[in-house]
Amino acid sequence: MFLRALAVLLALVAGAAWGADPITVKDIRIEGIQRTEAGTVFNYLPVKVGDKVDDAKAAEAIRALFATGFFSDVRISFDNDVLVVSVQERPAIFTIDINGAKDITKESLKDALKNVGIAESRIYDKSLIDRAEKELKRQYLGRGRYSAQITTTVKPLERNRVAVTFDIDEGEVAHITEIHFHGNKVFSESDLTDQMVLTTPGWFTWYSKNDQYSKQKLSSDLETLRSFYQNRGYLEFNVDSTQVSITPDRESVYITINITEGQRYTISGIALGGTFPVPEEELRKLITLKPGEAFSRERVTESTKKISDRLANEGYSFANVTPEPTLDREHATASFAFNVDPGRRVYVRRINITGNAKTKDEVIRREIRQLEGGWYSVEKVNRSKTRLERLGFFSEINVETPAVPGTTDQVDVNFSVTERSTGSIQLGAGYSTAEKLILSTSVSQNNLFGSGDSVTVALNTGSLSRTISVSVFEPYFTEEGVGRGYSVYDRKVDTSSLTGVAPYQSESLGADINFSVPLSETDAVGVGMGGERTRLGVFNSSALRYLDFVNRFGTLTNTIKSTASFSRDSRDSVLFPTSGFLQQYSMELGLPGGDLHYYRGDVHLQYLTPLAPLLPKISLSVSGEYGFANGLNGQPLPFFKNFFGGGVGSVRGYTTNTLGPKDPNNNQIAIGGNRVVVLNTELLFPFPGTKTEKSLRLSTFFDAGNVYGPGDEIGGSTLRYSGGLALTWYSPVGPLKLSYAVPIRVQPLDNVERLQFTLGQAF
Repeated sequence: MFLRALAVLLALVAGAAWGADPITVKDIRIEGIQRTEAGTVFNYLPVKVGDKVDDAKAAEAIRALFATGFFSDVRISFDNDVLVVSVQERPAIFTIDINGAKDITKESLKDALKNVGIAESRIYDKSLIDRAEKELKRQYLGRGRYSAQITTTVKPLERNRVAVTFDIDEGEVAHITEIHFHGNKVFSESDLTDQMVLTTPGWFTWYSKNDQYSKQKLSSDLETLRSFYQNRGYLEFNVDSTQVSITPDRESVYITINITEGQRYTISGIALGGTFPVPEEELRKLITLKPGEAFSRERVTESTKKISDRLANEGYSFANVTPEPTLDREHATASFAFNVDPGRRVYVRRINITGNAKTKDEVIRREIRQLEGGWYSVEKVNRSKTRLERLGFFSEINVETPAVPGTTDQVDVNFSVTERSTGSIQLGAGYSTAEKLILSTSVSQNNLFGSGDSVTVALNTGSLSRTISVSVFEPYFTEEGVGRGYSVYDRKVDTSSLTGVAPYQSESLGADINFSVPLSETDAVGVGMGGERTRLGVFNSSALRYLDFVNRFGTLTNTIKSTASFSRDSRDSVLFPTSGFLQQYSMELGLPGGDLHYYRGDVHLQYLTPLAPLLPKISLSVSGEYGFANGLNGQPLPFFKNFFGGGVGSVRGYTTNTLGPKDPNNNQIAIGGNRVVVLNTELLFPFPGTKTEKSLRLSTFFDAGNVYGPGDEIGGSTLRYSGGLALTWYSPVGPLKLSYAVPIRVQPLDNVERLQFTLGQAF
């Protein structure tokens, strides 16, 4: 600042040399520039050819050029009628080197430096170095490295450039040694620290870093403590102060929190006031706070939200619901009045869709439940987003509801989607000492030409089976949402090379057509018909049950089958759900007119719930399957309609299809059964370091189940168990699931296979 003022003063003195009379500029000459274009100087110079320049105008020109920050010196003089502008450019930053950075990447540190004005190719300003060092220090303070040291070296280079080097000594990470509370009487110190994210070093803090002090985490923890107390009636709880101290060696942090608990309040009464566009009694039922109970901040917030959401569903999207307490400190009671101001009813002008380069607008719009011209409903918009997520066509969906300019009662609803690849060539491979190598491949397109229709051509081949199939599904065969699917398949099975399974051969050629009819947003029924011709082959070593079946029905059978199903799916996603409930019930019948008469039913249930706030980003999944089948009209159940268990999708850790009844003549081979029970419990959590990436996650699981024959008793003593870890990834070539399981309660005849995976198959 001093140099700039001095330069202006010198310019004024120099200006005095050309006299008090203004000089008319006939030309302008720029001297001293190396990197800066002359046009840039002319652009900032407030003097043009033909202007008259006096002392004041010269001083203004010098100030304007200094203000650009490009120059360290500016002088103005006259050579006859030519205005001469002499400048000395500030050096430019040629390179920025960062040495010693390990805990934070160099790229992240350079981004932080850029925010304070230090970057390659920018003008070097010595005053920015202090800011740069403070910013780097701040970055390390956020990582708990309070002893980090920054040393800066600036080396001049040719052509008026400099090289800036930051040498970093990161120091040691400071850990929280103690967290103390003062003023707590009702709850112990351990009760309160259990509510906090910040903690002292433990088993997993090496990963979570929660033993490193963070101002943001402490602020969040204090708010959590406030909620903890206020949800238990302590309405006037207050955090009086916090002290954070660090030891001289900068390796230990001590946190002291001073609180006032206050007294515990109970609810003495609830009132509802204001304007009610819906029946008052309906709104009263939404208030979960009850007289006689302890005050709960959570229930006040919940009640307010429920009332607001109810009004929003009627178009009052900007309703204001204000809970106002009246305290009786003498008796430790509080009454609450919920004042309702619905505001104006809001209508939707337009629904706009962006980001869908491939998917047709109509495919998206038919899933949207909010109507243009109708009143704005939060429930319908949220439901629309959920339906779009369940299509599986998009990796990200954002919804915005900006107000229409110039109106007070209209909004636009803008859906922005990011499309994902819906076509894939899927590969699968597996290996075991019994089955050897199994390969499968399929080509599928779940959004054919952006129409929402799906087509799959699949080939599966291995020592056990070979399947060729073509299937098509139209989710909107009719405008009302009736879906139609049909498939053709050629399936061969040969278990003669499979250790642990009864040998037989079959070749089935069939076709199916089915329809799906929606009953509601979450419910649908399905019906279908199909025909199948099966050619069987048995061996002398085949199971007696197989031989008896072929002796009775021959090697060639024709089946006419019908199917019926019901599903209820409220999950938030089809591919990677984290919450919701799935129910699936299906039945297949072998009808008169064909050679085989039987029924085969299956029930599949899944319940998912996030465990936040106890375990953020972790979801619990509990699922179960029960299958049952038998013959009709005095016929036995065809043995190739039996259930099999073990492997991915069943009880992991046991070789695929080897659980359940064994052949009476060879107890080393499984023959399947007419009932199956499978129970799976999993904790699902993001893969470390993936943040918001949804296509990759880990899980810990516990499986139980088995396959049962006629007359077998289903019970705990017959179940097989396993536990382990699994990785799920929706890869570019299809979904992959890898699991490592430890079988529990292994019996002598069980076949164990701890490491299993599938690639490109549904699971």
